[in-house]
Amino acid sequence: MFHFKPEGMLLDTAANRQSFKSLATLQEAQLTGKILESRAVVCDSEHNLIVDMGSYRGIIPREEGALGIAEGTTRDIAIISRVNKPVCYRITGFSRSENGAVVPRLSRRQVQQDCLEQYISRLVPGDVIDGRVTHLESFGCFVDIGCGLPSLIPIDAISISRISHPRDRFRPSQEIKAVVRAVEPGGRVSLSHKELLGTWEENAALFHAGETVAGVVRSVEDYGVFVELTPNLAGLAEPREGIAVGQHASVYIKSLIPEKMKAKLIIVDAFDASYHTAPSPYFISEGHISRWRYSPACSDRVIESVFSDPAGT
Repeated sequence: MFHFKPEGMLLDTAANRQSFKSLATLQEAQLTGKILESRAVVCDSEHNLIVDMGSYRGIIPREEGALGIAEGTTRDIAIISRVNKPVCYRITGFSRSENGAVVPRLSRRQVQQDCLEQYISRLVPGDVIDGRVTHLESFGCFVDIGCGLPSLIPIDAISISRISHPRDRFRPSQEIKAVVRAVEPGGRVSLSHKELLGTWEENAALFHAGETVAGVVRSVEDYGVFVELTPNLAGLAEPREGIAVGQHASVYIKSLIPEKMKAKLIIVDAFDASYHTAPSPYFISEGHISRWRYSPACSDRVIESVFSDPAGT
């Protein structure tokens, strides 16, 4: 069984590069149905994709460019937008150009169809999967979950700590983990992310009262300033003038109160900076989640996610 990954994750692997060494290795890849990846370099006037295969230039005919193009359920932008990006495909045959050069004929659609039938359709809520960020909108993060097939993480499912835009957490082409929230008929998948970033107690254990630590200002209210210590842990500091959302801060931790899920902070300083924050560390990075509770057992307030498979499997 093929292992289906988001586009771009095969590109620089030794097994992928090996297939481009000669015409014989390309023919072998065709015979075995091997999934390959290359960078798309041109989308011609008929919306055929030309891909860089080392000594060869392969062609993905328009109707083989994406699942749904032939049926009219997918727009051609799904092909055009792949230029200068990795695309997955299988070799379906070889032809020759007018000058006699060998031209591999390719299909991305076939790979996507197999990915949908053999992988995505078998996912159940609670499965932890690989993803690759494709683009960001104000309402959420679009993710390639396999062979260029898209899914969405709504902004409120990215982390417990609220953000103003998904760019506060992700960047395009970033490889991430996600958890399946639902699988709809036809294979459309919705995702969540916050469950992988740890519970309140797991995040609070990274800090101690009396420490001064780094944070990011996420919200400024009349009654105080919310400062994010980790993506799943924010604390409240007393109001202070001149503070703006998005600023970096150094904060003193007065106390951590698990029964109230509160971190009381004092802002030592807040300032503008262009620091690149490290990707969020995952407390869960594989397997399956049936139920996830963010709040401590001692807290009266319950924040949890329950993943149930409608099919009962």
